[in-house]
Amino acid sequence: MRRAVVAGQFYEGEAKALRRRIEGYIATAEVEIFEEMTGAVVPHAGYVYSGQVAAHVYAALPSAETYVILGPNHRGAGSMVAVSTDTWSTPLGEVEIDEGIVNMLPDRIDRDEVAHRYEHSIEVQLPFLQYRFKDFKIVPICMGLQDEETAKKLGAELGNVLKDEDVVILASSDFTHYEPNQVARKNDHRIIKSILELDVSTFYSHIYSLQASVCGHGPIATMMETTRAMGAKKGALLKYATSGDVTGDYSSVVGYAGIVID
Repeated sequence: MRRAVVAGQFYEGEAKALRRRIEGYIATAEVEIFEEMTGAVVPHAGYVYSGQVAAHVYAALPSAETYVILGPNHRGAGSMVAVSTDTWSTPLGEVEIDEGIVNMLPDRIDRDEVAHRYEHSIEVQLPFLQYRFKDFKIVPICMGLQDEETAKKLGAELGNVLKDEDVVILASSDFTHYEPNQVARKNDHRIIKSILELDVSTFYSHIYSLQASVCGHGPIATMMETTRAMGAKKGALLKYATSGDVTGDYSSVVGYAGIVID
């Protein structure tokens, strides 16, 4: 069992309070469900900072049998591209792994729980999914390798595996870290434009040229490549905000984007 490690820190540790918070965020996200959605980008900060942005994606998310969640490996522990095969638990209950899809994954993805043990980027997505849907499975993939070659190859391989499956690919990432608000917004929107166009090469060009601190750029690029292989054509930005919009301190912010791909 992969037990929640940031409950009570990034989000409420008690089920009733957690549901209440998510319900409030979803209620104010005025978006329609994107029935043809194949992928999305969602933030992974504490809910008080990025929950409202994440809620825009989860309010628009269609029901699927399985959600493949790609997250960065912040700690560098375990295998560099790793899938968890454990059942995951949060204050809202347990979530099972889609073993059928796991068994079809390419060899470059190791089965390794160490990479996932203390990583928050995937865990924080689960309460939103549990709030929205009653019957679903997940495939959690943690990426320590985030280079362009890895993302393109992994994305193409995942696209081949998933093209006939009832899945949505979620890439967990925050955007610019600890820059002035105007700098973060300007840089992030350049990067976001390449995501909306599903242009992985330009995306990495911006990451490198801007020295961008987008912590989950590998998961984002892998999601882009995977959804393209599944037939996706474009993306849409549902919500962008920075931590300054919550704290009132715009001198050093973190950017958050909620993006859907269809």
